Amino acid sequence: MTIRIEQSCPQCGAGVDFVETDHILTCSYCGARSLLQCGGPFRYVLPMAGKGSSAGLLLAPYLRFKGAIYLVSSETIEHRVVDTTQAANPSPGLPPSLGLRPQAMPLIRVTPDAGNLFLPQTIKASAIVEKAAAVGNLAPAGETFYHRAYIGEHLSYIHLPLVIKNQGVYDGVNDNRLIGLAETEGGSLNGRQFDHSWRIRFEAALCPQCGASLEGAGDCRIMACANCASAWEVGPAGLSRMDWQVQPAKGEAALFLPFWQVFAQIPVLRIVSFADFVVRSNQPFLPRPQWEDKAMSVWVPAVRLRPKVFLQAGRQATLGQWRLAPVQGKVRPNLFPVTLPSSEARQAVKLMLAAAAASPRLIFPLLPQVQLTEVAIRLVYLPFIDRSHDWVQPETGVAIGKNILRFGRSL
Repeated sequence: MTIRIEQSCPQCGAGVDFVETDHILTCSYCGARSLLQCGGPFRYVLPMAGKGSSAGLLLAPYLRFKGAIYLVSSETIEHRVVDTTQAANPSPGLPPSLGLRPQAMPLIRVTPDAGNLFLPQTIKASAIVEKAAAVGNLAPAGETFYHRAYIGEHLSYIHLPLVIKNQGVYDGVNDNRLIGLAETEGGSLNGRQFDHSWRIRFEAALCPQCGASLEGAGDCRIMACANCASAWEVGPAGLSRMDWQVQPAKGEAALFLPFWQVFAQIPVLRIVSFADFVVRSNQPFLPRPQWEDKAMSVWVPAVRLRPKVFLQAGRQATLGQWRLAPVQGKVRPNLFPVTLPSSEARQAVKLMLAAAAASPRLIFPLLPQVQLTEVAIRLVYLPFIDRSHDWVQPETGVAIGKNILRFGRSL
């Protein structure tokens, strides 16, 4: 589900079409491009009934989690896409979930100027996410699993305005009575002031190296500079330089898709080189002598995809890496936006090891003990050619459906 946000340009004040996964604002009126920075997840409030103002009201927090949950069990890798909004405060009378309301109306950013008070979050985000993992029997009680990962996750807080009137607490969105004041257990409705770490900061999207404008879609995690060919990852602390390369296309490449190449040694599996990986994971082919000198790297799609396709693409790219010889990156047409941050690529390494293992019994039980050493990461764009309904990477054989790639940006 896509949630739209009421957002105005910090330069000219014009309205901007903005969705919850965006953190780069591009104004179609004045052309300004800005990065949105915050000390934690973004926070929003649902609009009031009758277009009233929620200023000065008490706001109840709901944690929104959207992403894919993976579990490596004794024999398989289970996965599920989760999209849930759950109450983060157990005060009596509050709805356990916001249902479909966040996608039915544009949300408003929480600001200090509104003078709201906020019910404190008393349920940990991890507990809410673990509850989501249990939905649909993804993690049955008592079943042993070796690894769990949250990939492509998006966390935010959506606040429900509460109106206190007529000796009761009312839902500010639909004006329904939630509970009587006498039933609220005294101080359970005490709110806290706005935390200034929640404040949104706007920064100009300029290259730190040369000062030129950076290019990137609203949901991209890497912005490139066409002037000096540098690439910058968008993070909570601002922009950080990222090493990047491009695999040369043998012919006319219709699209370049990004992958994270995570270099690492894995002592518990005795993996240092690519040849070690081929042997330890029991691949159905013999390692070549030159692979002994090829540092081990795990390849992770740098785009959000359906879990099954995400694992397949990473597995094939990891196994086929010996066919690749990328060169220094240069901005060119048809570079697909990076929508998965490098931090989540690191989290996905164990998943890719499990997905690439020809004999799960040799790898799965050791995953809890896996610690990566000598870690380095870079971004590599691979050329894909158009094959009717699919994008196909010639060297590695990675195939991704066009609709799946398009759908992945809304995961």
